[in-house]
Amino acid sequence: MQAVVLAAGEGTRIRPLSATLPKPMLPVADRPLAAHTVDAAIDAGADEIVLVVGYEAETVRDYFGDEYRGVPVSYAVQTEQAGTAHAVAAAKDHIDGPFAVLNGDNLYDPAAIDRLFANCPAVGAVEVAEPRNYGVLSTEDGVVDDITEKPSEPPTNLANAGAYAFPERAREWLEVPESERGEHEITDVLARVLDRFAVTPIALDQWLDVGRPWELLAANEWKLADLDRRTDGRVSDDAHLEGDVVVEEGATVKPGTVIEGPVLIRSGATVGPNAYVQGATLIGEGAEVGNAVEIENSVLSRDTSVSHLSYVGDSVLGRDVNFGAGTTVANRRHDGAIVELTVKGERVPTGRCEFGVVAGDGAKTGINSSLTPGLKLAAGATTRPGEVVERDG
Repeated sequence: MQAVVLAAGEGTRIRPLSATLPKPMLPVADRPLAAHTVDAAIDAGADEIVLVVGYEAETVRDYFGDEYRGVPVSYAVQTEQAGTAHAVAAAKDHIDGPFAVLNGDNLYDPAAIDRLFANCPAVGAVEVAEPRNYGVLSTEDGVVDDITEKPSEPPTNLANAGAYAFPERAREWLEVPESERGEHEITDVLARVLDRFAVTPIALDQWLDVGRPWELLAANEWKLADLDRRTDGRVSDDAHLEGDVVVEEGATVKPGTVIEGPVLIRSGATVGPNAYVQGATLIGEGAEVGNAVEIENSVLSRDTSVSHLSYVGDSVLGRDVNFGAGTTVANRRHDGAIVELTVKGERVPTGRCEFGVVAGDGAKTGINSSLTPGLKLAAGATTRPGEVVERDG
């Protein structure tokens, strides 16, 4: 089966992390977000991957190349962001049999993708507490018979998880009219398939739509929980590693450092001396965690540096970020309320009582900067030494 993986979007809701990097290529554990989707498709038996690209397409091409894990990879270009059906239609000329459609910015239960492929035609379904926020699937006698977008009175709590296995004939139905949102929706393609085929709902035990910065943090928490302890890099005899900690070849852990897993320290990274790293934390390739720095439940992307005597908690730092010595991230409000973050101009609850900052690529703080909870630093933003930053910069 061919797998069409949608990776064309910019990801405006996850800015500033997507200002210079497409959302599907943001880091989740040891690989980009989209690579988890592609790996799940290959493990399920995909014999070709078709990546639909658009924003910063070369970044996607450079990573996956013409072959990935021995499976051929081809590319289709979506010239404008006009909806999911529009994206799949861009790949129409590549489709010549049954095909799956997966979102490159979603994390799927891999076992469910295997079942999805085996039961074509099929659609992924996940039980949710608030189905009114999703496309909702109705079923009868073990078959999906309807899908309703964000109904005020949901007929079930089964949400559409954005994973599809279509029969070849669906290739003819990819051109659909614009919806009320002004987009060409893949759910309209699914509706046509439902009219003509028995479509099996495939339950996903785990699923995550990574659209906003705190969801990227959640994605790393999910995948880092699967780590198996391994130390291929240089670890000082005076360092203490506890739990599932992976130190990749080429990484260095210096004396006096304490690391409590799940923690992944990627090749070329340096931690310590006397650092403390805990929680589900990713230290990216070439990143530096300095003397007496504490990192908790955070993502440090490639070539990012957190200088000595600093604290970073429940935060996501982009590439080439440099936090000056003594930088402190506050990750909890005094009143214990849910931390909010600005998404497309509006303050939105993160659902977390602990959430720190989101820093875009190349952001820098002056020494002894203090950053308040739910703060965003734009790509290339700077703070002054000793500054208390309370507004997005």
